Amino acid sequence: MKVLVFTHRLPYAPNRGDRIRSFHLIRELAREAEVRVVSLVHDRDEAGQTAALDGMGVKVWTARNSRARNTVRALGALLLTETPLTHALLDSPEMDRAIAGATHHWRPDLVFVYCSGIAPAALTSRLADVPMIVDFVDVDSAKWAALAATSAPPRSWVFAREARCLAKFEAGLARASSLSLVVNEREREALLRLCPEIRAVAIPNGVDIDTFRTCREPAGNCDVIFSGVFDYAPNVEGAVWLAREVWPRVRAEVPSARLRLVGARPNRAVRRLAAVDGSITVTGSVPDMRPHLWQSAVAVAPLFMARGVQNKVLEAVAARLPVVVTPAAWDGLPPEVLPACRCAGDAESFAREVIALLSLTPDARRRMADCAQLAGLRWAERLAPLHGLVRRAAGPLSGGAPARQTATCESRSQRGSTARLSVQSH
Repeated sequence: MKVLVFTHRLPYAPNRGDRIRSFHLIRELAREAEVRVVSLVHDRDEAGQTAALDGMGVKVWTARNSRARNTVRALGALLLTETPLTHALLDSPEMDRAIAGATHHWRPDLVFVYCSGIAPAALTSRLADVPMIVDFVDVDSAKWAALAATSAPPRSWVFAREARCLAKFEAGLARASSLSLVVNEREREALLRLCPEIRAVAIPNGVDIDTFRTCREPAGNCDVIFSGVFDYAPNVEGAVWLAREVWPRVRAEVPSARLRLVGARPNRAVRRLAAVDGSITVTGSVPDMRPHLWQSAVAVAPLFMARGVQNKVLEAVAARLPVVVTPAAWDGLPPEVLPACRCAGDAESFAREVIALLSLTPDARRRMADCAQLAGLRWAERLAPLHGLVRRAAGPLSGGAPARQTATCESRSQRGSTARLSVQSH
């Protein structure tokens, strides 16, 4: 079988949420199929990572995404069209060339779209008669609706517009697909509210247990770690709330406590947290998250807007750390990791849970983390249903199945014109 995968970010290295799932999906697909990838790349470093995928037997064609160019396009889209800003920002004039290169003398049996943000690239007449699976991961329009509900004008207006425009696109995209995938039942229910008649399946995220697990002695310090990409608005909001509202309470009870914000691209608001409080460290990008987890006592996920599954929580538990999470993060977690987590929704109770964990002995914290049942969370087990789903989507219908139904989905092509995809789906 030949599978053409579209991604909005190169799926390597698997060191951030939007790369981790795509990397493992592609690696799993490549076990039984010939896989080619068409991906946006956002900078020179990202573009230089294609050799790692080549080493997996996956050929890659890239299209450069220009942030400056697309910011101007997004402003025009906001003022003059109903195009989702996500699609204006995830656009490249090089995309047609990349698709042409990937499909030259090579006809895919299936198009696999990773996230609705890159879907307009796949809606090209060149691939119009190829069955398509879309991994929505989470329902982006629901995320924007949640942000609109908690933001002040004018941002709330922009977020509400994005939620409305994306919801319309997502519903059409789901109808045009042979199958829609999501990361958990919460997201499946959200997608079915948009489009009740579609076939949607939840394939949960896994975690690389053997990579993150450590046999080192548990850390004897009082370091608390929050990991993430710190120009992503929910992570920034969580870091600022944690530092301003929670951390003074923790320090009042545990003066030796230190907070480590570990992850790429910290914006000014996050960097300032370390400038005004010497007990807070902002590391910026790190080559390997594992040593930072292994050297910490407690992990936290102070997120008030969390869709899908928080990989940072799975990785922390795999690294044998207990985690304090907000209800938004808790609701998306697999039940296997919940024994290693504590849930708190306000600053006082969040601080109380962190203090309680820091008051335990290192061995007691590790025993709590080890209560998680991780054996079934390995990526290979989580993705095991994928091959059957892909074969069914790409292959002929079995006898007695309902007749195929033609669905249409309109979107902007990479050149800005309207492209229509008619896909037979079941």
